[in-house]
Amino acid sequence: MNEEQLREGLRSEMAGITPPPPLSTGAALGAARRTQFRRRAVWASLGSAAVVLAVAGFAAVSTPDGRLYQPAGNGPLASPDASGDTKQAWPTGPDGRPQEDRTARAGSKYEQGIHLLREAVSIVPAGFTAPEDPPGQSDPTLRTQQAQFENKVNGVDVWSYLTSVAVAQGKGTGRVIVEVHDAGNPLPTEPCALAQKFWGMRGECQVETVGATRVGVVVRPSDDDRLDQWSAYRHPDGVVVFVAQSVRLDESRPALTKLPFSVPQLAALAVDERFHLK
Repeated sequence: MNEEQLREGLRSEMAGITPPPPLSTGAALGAARRTQFRRRAVWASLGSAAVVLAVAGFAAVSTPDGRLYQPAGNGPLASPDASGDTKQAWPTGPDGRPQEDRTARAGSKYEQGIHLLREAVSIVPAGFTAPEDPPGQSDPTLRTQQAQFENKVNGVDVWSYLTSVAVAQGKGTGRVIVEVHDAGNPLPTEPCALAQKFWGMRGECQVETVGATRVGVVVRPSDDDRLDQWSAYRHPDGVVVFVAQSVRLDESRPALTKLPFSVPQLAALAVDERFHLK
């Protein structure tokens, strides 16, 4: 068996495997500092040969305690090939070849992710700064983004876009997260039902009115400290926007003394046209 056959075999096996639960705090802290929106890696062996393969695109964001979480969305897309085996079906990249996993690394979808990052930086309020990673850093932690293929619905590719921006004030560093889902996603419409779908988190939700729109805002998590507050809005065309904030970026930095946005401001950001990706 050559390397390409081994790779295809492992991808086929992994297509039906549910991603493992979040890592423990101690084990994951180091990984969280090195990875933001990176693919999970799986160690596999065949006979006496050990190989390391990056398994297709489970996008994740590290949290203050070092755990990794996937954005809201669907599981891996799989379809049988001519032989009856199940294998990942990824969109075609700008080079005319199928992507190697969920993540776009070039092309229009990748540029949408970069655009979302710029817009997220632009909303950092007065009195706060948005620090940047040092030039040339291979694994950014202060400003990160990812465009991820979610599923194919009625023959149309549905994508999600996730960005995290560090927000600093004084000695403290927190963060703001924006996640956008293309129209065609299966997320609910009712404001608080939608808000409770963000990363599967629950909490005390209230409906805020922004002009003529209703936005769900979780103002206090129930028993989940990944984030402090988040808002959710589904545009009439089906595009979904989540905006979240936290006083802490990770355990290696002091936390902010206050959140960057008030609840009404957080609600308004969810309907902001800057995040209405089309």
